[in-house]
Amino acid sequence: MYRALLSTSGFTLLSRITGFIRDMIMAAVLAPGLLSDAFFVAFRLPNHFRTIFAEGAYNAAFVPMYSGLRATDPAKAEAFSRTMLGWQVLIQAVLLGVALVAMPWVVTLLAPGFADDPAQVALAAELTRITFAYLLCITVVTHLGGVLNSRDSFWAAAAAPVLLNICMSVALLLVVFFPTAAHAAAWGVLAGGVGEMLLLLFSARRLGAAILPGVPRLTEDVRTFFGRFVPATIGAAGVQLAMFADTIFASFLGAGAYTSLYFADRINQLPMGVIAIALGTVLLPQVSKSVKLGDVGATHRAFRRATETGLLLTLPCTAAFFVIPDVIMTGLFARGAFSVEAAHAAAAVLLAYAAGLPAFVMLRTVTPLFHARGDTRTPVVATGIAIGVNLAFKALFVMGLGFGVVGLALATAIGTWINLLVLGGQGWRQGFVDVSAAFASNVARMAGAAAYAGILAWLLVGVIADMLSPNLMLRAEILMAVMGLVGLGAYGLGLLAAGWRR
Repeated sequence: MYRALLSTSGFTLLSRITGFIRDMIMAAVLAPGLLSDAFFVAFRLPNHFRTIFAEGAYNAAFVPMYSGLRATDPAKAEAFSRTMLGWQVLIQAVLLGVALVAMPWVVTLLAPGFADDPAQVALAAELTRITFAYLLCITVVTHLGGVLNSRDSFWAAAAAPVLLNICMSVALLLVVFFPTAAHAAAWGVLAGGVGEMLLLLFSARRLGAAILPGVPRLTEDVRTFFGRFVPATIGAAGVQLAMFADTIFASFLGAGAYTSLYFADRINQLPMGVIAIALGTVLLPQVSKSVKLGDVGATHRAFRRATETGLLLTLPCTAAFFVIPDVIMTGLFARGAFSVEAAHAAAAVLLAYAAGLPAFVMLRTVTPLFHARGDTRTPVVATGIAIGVNLAFKALFVMGLGFGVVGLALATAIGTWINLLVLGGQGWRQGFVDVSAAFASNVARMAGAAAYAGILAWLLVGVIADMLSPNLMLRAEILMAVMGLVGLGAYGLGLLAAGWRR
């Protein structure tokens, strides 16, 4: 597991680093306001549909079936793969055609706050028509990534987003050749999707996997797939319903609301992408194999190992997001068109998101335990309950208490914890989730070490900031780097003092 995890996490970390570079360029070029809000709506819409119809839901149904077929009949597995790729391309092509025609109505429906400004609706629709084709490319990437993961080859799918970041960065640097910076970013998204698809096609071809789509047919395996895929899609749609709610609410919160939400989410996505998603990606094929072999002990060990590793790496990030969010956002983005005030606004959102970060990581290790058994229904039920709570808190925080965009992030965090508690509780009752005394003790030690590091960083940040001259070049960046080193050092010492052992 660790070798695969290092490979996946390494390339995912490279993806996040290039993503930060992309976002810093974007922050400097694309000022917070109507133009940036229009682009972020255009960027989020295809990603909403990608999450519903690809990635999580698709992999949850496809990877266990493909892995099982490869273990017994490799030729049948490849035929199944080609047929499913044919279905994916057909469905996404139809969706793309409908979206291109109906885009102004889609934008108005999902961002009703734009309705008072026809020019902004038109701009968002124009940008979304460009970015929506990215969905077709990423569908192929998702399918081939599942094939490669089932063959224990994780690097290509993890590395693919690097190409998206590079293409967007280059397009933004060439902004003078586009009507606006938002148009440059949108065309960069499409170019990145094409690049990702070509990389996965090349990698799959090298491993001898089928890369050409077959004729979409309703074979027995396809029917079984859709029987699992539909519940998983409903669950993914539920999650995206909450994200759609963010889009709708934010459209009424004034210029810059989307921008704060986007940049805070980008930082929050670092541990999610590098740690949580990598863990889930590696864990699902391994647990699927152990479940098929009836090795309960191996399944429990894989779950505990993955969860403990995830929390070990995530808890210090959570502490940092809680105590120094302003230092992080200012150091990363406060330059060019992105002001210090905009960084502070995004920092408040980051703090709210951080409340749900540990739950998100644990959810990524609990969910595969169900998917590996072909159970996509139970995660859907848990997600449905969580989404109801999430939406209720969004309405309360934004409309009732006036928390603004911070309320959207806080409601998301609460919903994530509810999802984990419901799903983890069900897994405990069914014997899927096994938590030993040693595991619980180690988690408590890690939490204590993270709390110690956070308190120390909170006490020292003002002192260290005062020691740095106001006229020092790259002062914000230096402060962020110093606080990062202080926090990591304190976390390591805290682990040693608490007697944590791997």
